[in-house]
Amino acid sequence: MKIDGTPALVTGGGSGLGEATARYLAERGADVTILDFDADRAAQVASEIGGFSVQADVGDAGEVAAAVTAAGARYGAPARIVVNCAGIGLAARIINRAGDVSTELFERVIRVNLIGTYNVMSYASQALMTAPLLGEERGVIINTASAAYQDGQVGQSAYSASKGGIAAMCLPAARELARSGIRVMAIAPGLFNTPMMESLPEEVTAKIVANIPFPARLGDPDEYALMAAQIVENPYLNGETIRLDGATRLPPR
Repeated sequence: MKIDGTPALVTGGGSGLGEATARYLAERGADVTILDFDADRAAQVASEIGGFSVQADVGDAGEVAAAVTAAGARYGAPARIVVNCAGIGLAARIINRAGDVSTELFERVIRVNLIGTYNVMSYASQALMTAPLLGEERGVIINTASAAYQDGQVGQSAYSASKGGIAAMCLPAARELARSGIRVMAIAPGLFNTPMMESLPEEVTAKIVANIPFPARLGDPDEYALMAAQIVENPYLNGETIRLDGATRLPPR
């Protein structure tokens, strides 16, 4: 699918991987809608790239439905490129040193990361059902898993479960939506230079980078954006989760 002139929806597009993706797609000529919980940041990025922004909590199905409708109305057509980057990275042990459990945190992370992704995928694909085919396909949905879905660290049970769910539903979702000409892919990024990583002390970042074989550095968000664009443009990529991690495997801690 070509990017130029195609409506796109990027969740979490106000910062990090989502912002880089929104900017890259806009540079390639896409009509970009940014969906983000942070309305101000989303509006700022949208203004800079000539796009459109809408505030929504991806964990709220009603808000997602309204956002998808608004995006379609803004550009006169449903988003054919959908990239799900919205998510949270809260960490907690199953039982902490005080003996307390973390079930509330687990539910919150699943609600935002996994159910939020499912909500956007559901309403975006529903909007595409009646859109005309562009060649062989109607659209492509790219969800964001994480390297942690395969080698999550201590304290990442909730996060890893949420990202594992995203990876696990990739193939069945692709098989189901195939009849409508909609592809479903997932990217599992490793350690990227996002705002969360930038907040860490320099010595901690150096320790993290030491575990990355090559290139021996944090990933650049633009490299995630490039991967998303390559998925969009390669029509035979479907139903797969691609690790984008410089061959790293996360240690237990």
